[in-house]
Amino acid sequence: MYAIVATGGKQYKVEEQSVIKVEKLDANVGDKVKLDVVMLCDGDKVLTGKEVAKAHADAEVTYEGKDRKV
Repeated sequence: MYAIVATGGKQYKVEEQSVIKVEKLDANVGDKVKLDVVMLCDGDKVLTGKEVAKAHADAEVTYEGKDRKV
């Protein structure tokens, strides 16, 4: 099962125990955040729109920082 979540103006594919790097998140290290779910897929069915309107993915901020300057 996986979900597509939206945060920081972008969408990310997430699964249980996955680690993603997101931008523009107003939280500190250790904070728990809820990410809005855009789409849910369990292998057989795909849920979108009103079916996932109240769904969210729980996440924890593990690192905060900037990329190295290029």
